[in-house]
Amino acid sequence: MPARKTATQSKTSPLMINVFDGTRQPFPVGTDILYRVIDGNQKQIYTQDQRKPSLYFKGLPFYDNFGDNYAVIASSDGYRQAGFTPIKLSPPISSRVDLMLIPDDGQFNFSTAGWDWIKANLPFLANGVDDAAGRARYEDLMERKPASLAALLNITTAMRQINLPQGNPLEYLKQILWDTSLTEDRFFAYCDRELMNQVRTATAHGEFAPEIGPGFFHPGATASWKQIQFGEANVQLTFHEEEKATIGGVRCIVVEPDIDYYKDLGAHTLLEVIPNALTGGLTSPQEVYVLRWIAGRHAGIPEFNPPYTIVK
Repeated sequence: MPARKTATQSKTSPLMINVFDGTRQPFPVGTDILYRVIDGNQKQIYTQDQRKPSLYFKGLPFYDNFGDNYAVIASSDGYRQAGFTPIKLSPPISSRVDLMLIPDDGQFNFSTAGWDWIKANLPFLANGVDDAAGRARYEDLMERKPASLAALLNITTAMRQINLPQGNPLEYLKQILWDTSLTEDRFFAYCDRELMNQVRTATAHGEFAPEIGPGFFHPGATASWKQIQFGEANVQLTFHEEEKATIGGVRCIVVEPDIDYYKDLGAHTLLEVIPNALTGGLTSPQEVYVLRWIAGRHAGIPEFNPPYTIVK
């Protein structure tokens, strides 16, 4: 009588890996990419250089347990390593993961983010100042603090992708606080007070989670909620209800949007807040750009496409 095959012996799972560059286009053909595939048992299944941006595995081992939570890592000389986990494999489904490699010394290309685009798509940046002054301060930001501009464009692009009961968070912003608070990881703006109610309702529907003691990480804050859609690069909306203004007849308070690397509070504190405090650094807009793009591709939502790219 022949031996019965185990599930591991008889079943395999397909997987497609695609690698893109900082322009959100497929990585150049002919460039060496080191692909690593690791299963949930921490066993390295595949490690090899390839000169192509896509790699298809017809059948990776299937365990029918936690061993099917795979990790994929891609790297190339002169580029920052990228990876994603967990990728849950299953025999009847062809899984896919898209990764992005950006140059170690990558530069921001804002050629599609001119002032006219900003006025049309992010009008709260142009409110409260005449056109000439608005253009001048915006172009000064682009020249002198490109990382801060990249962070602003990352956050506003991600905010536009959040569905509230009515509209998205970006639609509630009225006027930016254009001062030193505009940094590489956050900005402050006056928003319609209704935004808080919309976020509360979205929280009840499982879209956000409240942050306990928001004033600890955000001095002066009275309430804060973090998006929980992705494993990394979720938007956090923190409110400062004591800072008030009336803009265009709308009663407003200050909102402080930012994007953290990690959804888990412990990981955020240990791996992001504490290292930044020790080094004096801030959350990197380049890292957020990569993490949010990868997370969005994995979730199958419209592409994260801020109006800039990262190039050599």
